[in-house]
Amino acid sequence: MARRLRFNGTGSGGGSCPAIHEDLDSGEVIVHGPRLTDPDAIAQLQHLDEDEIPIVVPRNTLIDFGPKARDTEPRILDPDTFARLFENFQHSAWHLEMRRAYAVDQACDEYAQFVRGEAPTWDMDSPWARTIGAKTRDGAAVGRVRIVDNPPTEGQLFLLAHAEHNAALGEDVRNMWRDDAKRVNLPDEDFWIFDSHIVALCLFDEDDVLTGAELITEPAAVNQYNRLRDVAQHYAIPYDRFVANMTAER
Repeated sequence: MARRLRFNGTGSGGGSCPAIHEDLDSGEVIVHGPRLTDPDAIAQLQHLDEDEIPIVVPRNTLIDFGPKARDTEPRILDPDTFARLFENFQHSAWHLEMRRAYAVDQACDEYAQFVRGEAPTWDMDSPWARTIGAKTRDGAAVGRVRIVDNPPTEGQLFLLAHAEHNAALGEDVRNMWRDDAKRVNLPDEDFWIFDSHIVALCLFDEDDVLTGAELITEPAAVNQYNRLRDVAQHYAIPYDRFVANMTAER
């Protein structure tokens, strides 16, 4: 079976070797770079088998892009503390939405309107609307990529409609089919990135209720989430075009 490899990074500004990849299934690390050819140096290597090739990798490349385990005791934020991250970020907040349903959506009046076949009346004065609207008016970037199943779940269809509300608040909303997300190796994780240096990995119970968030600040780990954001942004398409394409295909 073919490996599923994730590009972790390279120490070269031009994007060439040396570089580090990680096998998403086995956790193995694959490194490539210039071969070590000096016979005197090779003679000093221990446990070098005949089918192995020694390569040279800058130390900083390994430090910056080598996979690292999370904290032995993850830092978990309760929902109220997590919510305060939206008040305190300075220049950007971005969300990868991987779930098929969110309990917080199902509890709102707009969801009930949507299920009844009515056009939802979006609340432009909710705490979320006031907070995010103020951030975007002040120049902050707020965005999200929402993953959609084929066929979409009821919750995903609601969020396709809800994107109109997000956009009115100044958010950049894009969508991807789940099969496409798998093809580009996006993880099955729901997370926010704040100011490109804080990651909040969202935690849910079996009823789709947000129970908290794991706070991730280790630079190499954050770098990987920033790279995932860039991949998602590149392959996703604006929500209005996504809906138009979906409607045309039906």
